[in-house]
Amino acid sequence: MKIQILGTGCPKCKQLAENAEAAAKELGIQYEIEKVTDINKIMEFGVMMTPALAIDGTVKSVGKLLAKDEIKKLLKP
Repeated sequence: MKIQILGTGCPKCKQLAENAEAAAKELGIQYEIEKVTDINKIMEFGVMMTPALAIDGTVKSVGKLLAKDEIKKLLKP
């Protein structure tokens, strides 16, 4: 599973990455976290507000900092 954090590196983006990693570890799933910081690549996802979270290339959340439990719900198959 590929978890992508879309953001320029702001504190909320960093916290979202930490929350996503904690959620994936708790679920015991195999994952890879990619931080997408290039504004052009972020816009290719159709994202205009950060932070955003994408799972396997599909944007799941835009413009808000999700808690670990919210991310766990998105990661479950």
